[in-house]
Amino acid sequence: MKLLITGISGFTGNCLAHGLRRRIEGLEIYGLDNLSRRGSETNVESLRQSGVHFFHGDVRQPSDFETLPPVDWVLEAAANPSVLAGVDGRSSTRQLLEHNLLGTVNTLEYARRAQAGFILLSTSRVYSIPALASIPVRESGGAFVVDSSQPTPAGAGPEGVSEAFSTAAPISLYGATKLASEALALEYGATFGFPVWVNRCGVLAGAGQFGTAEQGIFSYWLHAHAGRRPLRYIGFGGHGWQVRDAFHPDDLAELLAIQMRRGAPAGRAIHNAGGGIANSMSLAQLTAWCDSRFSPFTPAADHTPRRFDIPWLVMDSRLARQEFSWAPQISLQGILEEIAKHVRDHPNWLERCL
Repeated sequence: MKLLITGISGFTGNCLAHGLRRRIEGLEIYGLDNLSRRGSETNVESLRQSGVHFFHGDVRQPSDFETLPPVDWVLEAAANPSVLAGVDGRSSTRQLLEHNLLGTVNTLEYARRAQAGFILLSTSRVYSIPALASIPVRESGGAFVVDSSQPTPAGAGPEGVSEAFSTAAPISLYGATKLASEALALEYGATFGFPVWVNRCGVLAGAGQFGTAEQGIFSYWLHAHAGRRPLRYIGFGGHGWQVRDAFHPDDLAELLAIQMRRGAPAGRAIHNAGGGIANSMSLAQLTAWCDSRFSPFTPAADHTPRRFDIPWLVMDSRLARQEFSWAPQISLQGILEEIAKHVRDHPNWLERCL
């Protein structure tokens, strides 16, 4: 089997390349990356040493696909992954659209010509921001939890947010590019007769992630805490009670391997993939964990609300569990311990990737 991974030098693409090679015997991997993310260049050599055929190219350029050989599957992992993209002053709206939407179009055109199966890594941020903000929560143990005594929006509950949750606007420009990419991928597959899977991923986390305050928060928080960099609890009273769940890319690799072996979906093509309640934690709880590992360090309280932030978002992946008998195997504790070891071994990591 031959596989193309776009964005292969990023944290997710790199981890998936290694994880899929361990799971699919004889898998031949081709990778495309423009190396625009600082730190991504450090992964190229290890990819080549593992047998990956690396191509320096940009998904925004149709001509960069012309020298790629045909493959059996395409994994679209290239994206600007920040929910603040296009409005944070670091990237323009056009750059975001070109990277996340036009890049998907170019990759789908390549898949169409090759008649290759297509897997899109989408995001939890395709879900409606007002609907997410309306999930009733209360504080418990330094974290927001769903208040089950009050009605919740359709598709949400104590187990998390399911695929049935609203995707109505606003969802952020970033979320809109991913939701549009989902629709395009499904239409291409239906029109041109190749299999398509869409995985709405929660927060991926692990050692070697190029974390920032907007993306890769678990890795960023551990590195910043240990390095005594400024940390802030933004909004929601400045307590750090906001909650997300994390899962490891190696668990995602297991799901993707199952999907590629299955071929075309027999039913739903869109699935949530996340750590769930068992792998969820608030920033305040994460700080307490870091305090016990590195020594106490107190983030500043910033009461100013930040655009697109929400108090609680946990992925309900029960549909994937039912469909594929899949569930994350690496616990949140295991993920944090892995990152902590990376922090100790690479004390200047943030200087390399920020």
